[in-house]
Amino acid sequence: GESTRPGANPVSAAEECDRIIPVIERLADLDALVSVDTRKAPVAEAALDAGAGMVNDVTGLGDAAMRRLVAERDVPAVLMHSLSAPVDPGEQHAYDDVVDDVLSDLTERILLAERAGIDRDRIVVDPGLGFGKRTAESFELLDRLGEFRALDCPVMVGHSHKSMFERVGGGDDRLAPTVAATALAAERGADIVRVHDVPENVAAVATAERTRE
Repeated sequence: GESTRPGANPVSAAEECDRIIPVIERLADLDALVSVDTRKAPVAEAALDAGAGMVNDVTGLGDAAMRRLVAERDVPAVLMHSLSAPVDPGEQHAYDDVVDDVLSDLTERILLAERAGIDRDRIVVDPGLGFGKRTAESFELLDRLGEFRALDCPVMVGHSHKSMFERVGGGDDRLAPTVAATALAAERGADIVRVHDVPENVAAVATAERTRE
């Protein structure tokens, strides 16, 4: 309901609900877990009432009201690492070690979530590729994804068609590098990949899994 791409304009909770609630209501009858991607507690609450069963918050449950809601509803939640949402193109952070720094921040966010009453087994972590990271840092996070297993939470990667792939493969088509990154993420231990092109990425994950048989 609200884009988090670099430079995107924020939208109100009411407008976000107008965009997503009818869609969630249509999807609610399917045998599938519907995740709502929002940083606003009122939007998440309306989405859960409409049939969503998971919250994906790009601020890592930074809002206490969102933490309380997730705890009260006992639903899974994705905690993503980010510096700002929507992404501020002018904001850069100097990481000592991007993986260690993101791990440290996510550890703190997990502790805040647990203090709010959210069980760790309901938490999914996302290193936040492209959110306040340079291209090289996003690729390093992808390469060292296995280190996030130390958090004892499922790991999700949201990399699909991101700007980090602009200079990979030539041209403007980001599908091929996205699929390649999906295979790499699966090999590195990702539990969930958040993608647009489902058949191609399912094939990439299946291929990676065959190497472990």
